[in-house]
Amino acid sequence: MLLGIILALLAGSLVSLQNIFNNKVNVHVGSWTTTALVLGLGFAASFTLGLLFEGKGMFDLHALKLWYCFSGLIGVGVVTCMVQGINRLGPTFGVSISMCAQLGFALLFDSMGWLGLDKVEFTFKQLVGVLVIVGGILVFKLGGRKKQSQENAQNSLGAV
Repeated sequence: MLLGIILALLAGSLVSLQNIFNNKVNVHVGSWTTTALVLGLGFAASFTLGLLFEGKGMFDLHALKLWYCFSGLIGVGVVTCMVQGINRLGPTFGVSISMCAQLGFALLFDSMGWLGLDKVEFTFKQLVGVLVIVGGILVFKLGGRKKQSQENAQNSLGAV
């Protein structure tokens, strides 16, 4: 379990780092070029590492359901939406909203047993946990507005 936690923390940090890099690329080349670069380089790296670590075994796809292969198309949406969301909201707020959506949909998919997942009983504690995280993000984002508005008002008065 500890290794799973460490890997999940590492994945979260890498996703945040990737989102910042993607946003910087997007500033220079645009959204679709960014998406193509990100997914193209990701393909090249994973293909090379797959061959290195799995060899020919990486081409053994006989047990794979065809519709699972569409996750690459979903990746286009993920990269494009994250780049645009971060561009409009900033990294912290954009990633926070994305995390809430991930958590909410993961809870929904688990609870309903959709997409071949084992059905997990939905509990009130899970709902409260998701709502606490969403509330924390709202406090984080909206909590500084009053202070910032006061500072802007003082700066405006000082300029007059």
